[in-house]
Amino acid sequence: MPKVLEFKLPDLGEGLTEAEIVRWLVAVGDVVAVDQPVVEVETAKAMVEVPCPYGGVVTARFGEEGTELPVGAPLLTVAVGAPQEREGAGVSKDTGSSGDAGSSRGGGSFKGAGSAEDAAASEHSGNVLVGYGTGTATTRRRARVRPAALAPVASPAPVASPASAASPATVAVAAAPAPATGPVPVISPLVRRLAREHGLDLRELRGTGPEGLILRVDVESAVRAPAEAPTPAARVARTPAAGTSGARAGERIALKGIRGAVADKLSRSRTEIPDATCWVDADATELMAARAAMNAVGGPKVSVLALLARICAAALARFPELNATVDMAAREIVRLPEVHLGFAAQTERGLVVPVVRDAHGRNVDSLGAELARLTEAARTGTLTPAELTGGTFTLNNYGVFGVDGSTPIINHPEAAMLGVGRIIPKPWVYEGELAVRQVVQLSLTFDHRVCDGGTAGGFLRYVADCVEHPAVLLRTL
Repeated sequence: MPKVLEFKLPDLGEGLTEAEIVRWLVAVGDVVAVDQPVVEVETAKAMVEVPCPYGGVVTARFGEEGTELPVGAPLLTVAVGAPQEREGAGVSKDTGSSGDAGSSRGGGSFKGAGSAEDAAASEHSGNVLVGYGTGTATTRRRARVRPAALAPVASPAPVASPASAASPATVAVAAAPAPATGPVPVISPLVRRLAREHGLDLRELRGTGPEGLILRVDVESAVRAPAEAPTPAARVARTPAAGTSGARAGERIALKGIRGAVADKLSRSRTEIPDATCWVDADATELMAARAAMNAVGGPKVSVLALLARICAAALARFPELNATVDMAAREIVRLPEVHLGFAAQTERGLVVPVVRDAHGRNVDSLGAELARLTEAARTGTLTPAELTGGTFTLNNYGVFGVDGSTPIINHPEAAMLGVGRIIPKPWVYEGELAVRQVVQLSLTFDHRVCDGGTAGGFLRYVADCVEHPAVLLRTL
């Protein structure tokens, strides 16, 4: 008979602990194939289509669009066909029915989970996301133990077999707040830690997740709520009720997804990094003329950003102190051998920083092609977590906003960021006479722990020299 398997939100990598359901790609009753995308979720780093490792019929979905789920929470259940006999496959039938295998999946979602999943090993996908599915499922995710509040309840249907009596679809969480001495409906350890750091009692909070699950946003709302709120319910309210005495009026916007990730990273940067900024005006007339000459000979168009990226790579080769990070636990500065160049990109979903891998080994054409690809992916929201992490230095072209200067916040845990303002005609003394030239302001914000002002100034002066005299770059090509 068909086996009902539960598919949980997988570990999406890069330390992500939760994701928001943006759009379901399947409905209950749909037939899905192995590795077919079933839901589109938004993490703190990117939009991701999540493929299902099982093939069969969707029997249940957990969470409406807009719901935030922690890693390990159920996404959907799939009824798969009767397993084929695996004669000579090297896997004993006794091992497949081991009760220990069933318990290692975490959550206690249904009885006989180990045998059901091993029996459906032929339905498992490849390693499509971190944390689940490879071939015959020889490795498993670490166990995630749910609180007692997530215990299965009796199925309303007549109990005909153990599989139907303990279907994953019967898992539920009490929607009402747990009693002071009862279990707390929380899965994510991040939520527990956040509540502990702010001295909140999770038993007093009402969760807004599926079946009353307490999410990170619930704890954050409680932290932001006015101290004079009279009841626990008022403390977790996302928007104060109209006319409530002492409540602050105005729209409340949850810091979650990309906006929340940016807020966390910028706050951490300001808290941990003793930064300083230096800046200089540079005559970019020759750089713009060189770009025009490159584009006049045909081939892919060369962007100003690609030229600046090449200049950054050359400057970091001369001043490797700025291509580094600080390990305060070991009290060491770690100088990095490769330049993975991040660049700030403003999108409809917020600020993202895609990363050009191995920028030090690319020429202008290669840099331009990769910058264009990542920019388009950022615009469409299809950047992967891997394309948004691992940067060692950031280039921030805020000139596109029509401003001349800025003191940007370093992209933690990097050590520096080069800012570039708009390039506009300005009066400039050129060869001893006043002239109108294309001028740009360059700024460097750096971690003062990795170097002193002399190194930072030398880096910025070299960048300005390359902007004013692009032929300087010929030494590094």
